[in-house]
Amino acid sequence: MSYTVLVFVKQVPDTQNISGDAMTPQGTVNRAALPAIFNPEDLNALELALQLKDRYGARVVVGTMGPPSAAEVLRNALYRGADEGVLLTDRAFAGADTLATSYALSCCAKKLGKFDLILCGRQAIDGDTAQVGPQLAEKLKIPQICYVEEVKELGDGKVVARRAIEGGYEVLSAPLPCLLTVVEGNEPRPMAGKRIMKYKRAKTPGEVAKSHADANYTDEEPMAAELAKLREQGLLIAEWTAQDVDADPARIGLKGSPTKVKNIQSVVLTAGEAKSVPATDEGIALLIHELITDHTLG
Repeated sequence: MSYTVLVFVKQVPDTQNISGDAMTPQGTVNRAALPAIFNPEDLNALELALQLKDRYGARVVVGTMGPPSAAEVLRNALYRGADEGVLLTDRAFAGADTLATSYALSCCAKKLGKFDLILCGRQAIDGDTAQVGPQLAEKLKIPQICYVEEVKELGDGKVVARRAIEGGYEVLSAPLPCLLTVVEGNEPRPMAGKRIMKYKRAKTPGEVAKSHADANYTDEEPMAAELAKLREQGLLIAEWTAQDVDADPARIGLKGSPTKVKNIQSVVLTAGEAKSVPATDEGIALLIHELITDHTLG
């Protein structure tokens, strides 16, 4: 049986460089002012999807919502082994909180059609809410398993996954279709040289249009020919607007976002008191005694 796995990923600002100066007056992040990277746990979700492709021959479709530049994370996913990419981009999506984001992604998933699994990273480093995945499952009315480390079995209309819990793990089973949020634990595979050579030419229709505009082409035929060629070669990245996915304008972007960020600050953790413990039986015994005395142990 052939499976279809959707992976929703995000291009995020590098939070090591974020500060109050990177905020807009509306309380949203000025992403253009910060370096953009592939959200780390989304890479773990992608790797898990690619493992399912290796094991079961699954088709892996990767989607992202963001500005036109977010197409770069889709190319990155194609370099690693994904089969297709979809960019959800529209000014109407700008400023979305988790509620508006999960709604927009649910519209995207519905337009993509039948799927067996949706994989998302547990959370994005620019928000740390871990809400989008569970909210997306609720909007699609499908079961979810969060904090997944490994898919142990896929078949007979169900998925069996191991998920991390405090102090250990548990193995859960859920019927398909199902959404999984993935935590760190696997090692994302590197980009493959052959795939880079092929998919570095992959473009969205918007990127094609921009390249022709920059070249001052007035004839639309060259652009139409390039789009047709990219489509034929499997190098055309789908690009959808809010209207394309039938999204309700009142439920996306700032209009659909009840969450407002008041301010943001960079917190720097400094080292506290340090104590050197001799690597001897006596030193270890004293350390254990001290930890028991202050109730760190026992």
